[in-house]
Amino acid sequence: MPPPRTGRGLLWLGLVLSSVCVALGSETQANSTTDALNVLLIIVDDLRPSLGCYGDKLVRSPNIDQLASHSLLFQNAFAQQAVCAPSRVSFLTGRRPDTTRLYDFNSYWRVHAGNFSTIPQYFKENGYVTMSVGKVFHPGISSNHTDDSPYSWSFPPYHPSSEKYENTKKLYPLENITLAPDPEVPDGLPPVAYNPWMDIRQREDVQALNISVPYGPIPVDFQRKIRQSYFASVSYLDTQVGRLLSALDDLQLANSTIIAFTSDHGWALGEHGEWAKYSNFDVATHVPLIFYVPGRTASLPEAGEKLFPYLDPFDSASQLMEPGRQSMDLVELVSLFPTLAGLAGLQVPPRCPVPSFHVELCREGKNLLKHFRFRDLEEDPYLPGNPRELIAYSQYPRPSDIPQWNSDKPSLKDIKIMGYSIRTIDYRYTVWVGFNPDEFLANFSDIHAGELYFVDSDPLQDHNMYNDSQGGDLFQLLMP
Repeated sequence: MPPPRTGRGLLWLGLVLSSVCVALGSETQANSTTDALNVLLIIVDDLRPSLGCYGDKLVRSPNIDQLASHSLLFQNAFAQQAVCAPSRVSFLTGRRPDTTRLYDFNSYWRVHAGNFSTIPQYFKENGYVTMSVGKVFHPGISSNHTDDSPYSWSFPPYHPSSEKYENTKKLYPLENITLAPDPEVPDGLPPVAYNPWMDIRQREDVQALNISVPYGPIPVDFQRKIRQSYFASVSYLDTQVGRLLSALDDLQLANSTIIAFTSDHGWALGEHGEWAKYSNFDVATHVPLIFYVPGRTASLPEAGEKLFPYLDPFDSASQLMEPGRQSMDLVELVSLFPTLAGLAGLQVPPRCPVPSFHVELCREGKNLLKHFRFRDLEEDPYLPGNPRELIAYSQYPRPSDIPQWNSDKPSLKDIKIMGYSIRTIDYRYTVWVGFNPDEFLANFSDIHAGELYFVDSDPLQDHNMYNDSQGGDLFQLLMP
C-alpha cells in the first residue's frame, strides 16, 4: 500500500454478512485542498442493530463498538423500505421509493423515474476519487448492471468472491442462543402485513422441515441454528471492520477520514413468527447508523496514537465500550446524502420540490449536521431535542390482501397494495392502501387494513390497536 498523500478520496464498502472482503485506497487531485476530509462509508447487508454498542448482550462486536466509542451513534435510525435494491437506491439518491419508483429489483431509476444524482456521483463531481468494493448498489437491472458506472465511480466497482465462507463452522454455542421474545404471529396482525418469508422457505434445509404455508412455525431447534448463524456472521463482519479500521490507523488516515457505518435494512429472527425482512416492523426497518468525524465526535489522535486497534471478538478479556455520543432522535437513511455532504464541507443539496422527477440534484431527507455541533466533549453524551416532532417513514408493497408466493418481493406490475408506515417516538402507525402500479399512485381512501402499536406499552409491536383509533384519517395528515 503506498503512503498516504495529501488530498481527498471517497471509498465505499459493501459488506454482506455471509462474506466480507475489504480494500482501502486513497487517491488525490493536484488541486485539492490540504484540509479536505476523506470519506469511508461502510454499508452492511441485512444488519439489524444486534451490536454491543446498541445494547445487545450476546453478540460480540468489539471493533464496531470501538468505532462507536469515537462516534455519534443514532439509536433510532430507519430505512425507507426493507429490501435491498429499493433501500439502497433510496438512500444513495436521497429520495424516497415513491420518487425513485423502485419497489422491486427490476428497473433503473435513471430510466424509469429521473436522472437523479447519487452520493458518490456528487462527491466525484466535487473533486473526489470514488471507489466501490462489494455490494453498494444492488447488482443487476436496478443499477444498470454496472453499479451505476460511470456516473458514480472513478474506477470500475470491485466484487470479491464470497463462496469460500459459505460453509464455515459458526461461532456461538447453540446452548447460549436465545429465541425471539415474541415468536408467535400477533393475533391482531392483518394478513396483508405478514411477511411469509418465501425466499427462506425455498432453501433445501427449510423445505425438508415441511412447514405449512404461510404461518407454520419453524421448529425451535432450527430457529436457534438460524439465529446462531446470524450472530456468527455479525462477529465475522466485525473482524473485517476491525481490520479495515486498523489499516486506516496504520496509514495515519484516521485524523483525516469521516467514517459512516450503516445497513440497508434490518432482519427478523423469529419475531412475530417472521424471518428475513419484507415488512414495516421495527425489526425490518431499524438500522445502525454511526458517524465518526475527526475533531468533532472525538479528539484528533496524537502522533502515533491508534484509535482503532484490531480487537478479537472472542477475546474474553475484551470489555464492552460505550458509544461516545448518542442521539435518541428518529432519523432516516435518506438523510445520509445531505449529512455526508455537509460533514465533508460540500454544499448541501437543496430540498426537493414536489414533484422532483425533473430535478437531478436535490434531497428528500433532513440534514443531520445540527447533531454534530458539540460545545464541549465532556457534556452529556445524549443529545437533547424535541423527539415528538420527528417522524421516520417507510413503506412496503404487497400483491394481495393475504400472504401468497410473491408477497415478499412482488414485481411492480403485481403490486396492488402499499403499506405506508409512520414511526414516531411514541408509536408505529401503518395503513395498507390500494395502489396503482401503472400510475404509481396510492389511494388513501381505499384502506385495506391498518396497524397501530404504542412504543412505551408495546415495544415489540405485538398488540395492534388500529381498530381503536381513528383509522386512516390521521395518517393522511402526517404523510410527508
